[in-house]
Amino acid sequence: MGQALIAAVSADPRCEVAAIWERAGHPQVGEKIGELTLGDSFEAVAGQLHVAIDFTSPEATRRHAEIAARIGVPLVVGTTGLDAADHDALSTAAWSIPLLQAANTSVGVTVLLGLVEQAARLLGTGFDLEIVETHHRGKRDAPSGTALSLLRALQMGRADTTPVFARHGDIGARSPSEIGVQTLRGGDVVGEHTVFFFGQGERIEMTHRATDRRIFAAGAVRAAAWLVDQPPGRYRMADALSL
Repeated sequence: MGQALIAAVSADPRCEVAAIWERAGHPQVGEKIGELTLGDSFEAVAGQLHVAIDFTSPEATRRHAEIAARIGVPLVVGTTGLDAADHDALSTAAWSIPLLQAANTSVGVTVLLGLVEQAARLLGTGFDLEIVETHHRGKRDAPSGTALSLLRALQMGRADTTPVFARHGDIGARSPSEIGVQTLRGGDVVGEHTVFFFGQGERIEMTHRATDRRIFAAGAVRAAAWLVDQPPGRYRMADALSL
């Protein structure tokens, strides 16, 4: 993602890569990447930035949000696997800076979230709701952040629902209020998410397939260019796209 972000920023005439950093101890720290040297501290470079983009880990993201809030740098967060405490930290930072967080920064997924919510609302209780997500074998968090965002979108459209993250054994008949969320892991799959609406005699499927990580970088850069002019607050990709 770091390489993809550098390429996306460089391709956008509104933007310029001002600084890049990795975790301390990373083998590439100190190396030249293009005209820039890879640093090992966000705090050391944050003062050079108009906006920062963070695709790291939950622990690192919390630190970056605290630093960004203290220095006054708008922050785009694409890190996944965040828990309630992580979101609380981001919300605290957003009192001081504009902060946009998204489990998936692709434009296509942002549009899909709106369509899923609308479909759940319009189809109503006569349709059973299921989510299946697939990622490469190295992905650590499950379900994916995007699958959880799709779950929230379905629940916005159908408030009478409860997620079910695993099924095994004699589970009995399916409850109409369930939203099943299933996870597949294998190979080099960048990301695939399908939301199923199962009715009587008909079925609707909405699928997003990512085949290149550059879509996440392009969306993050688009969000960053928008975020830099916003007042402090917590934002979503839908806000950046005016959806």
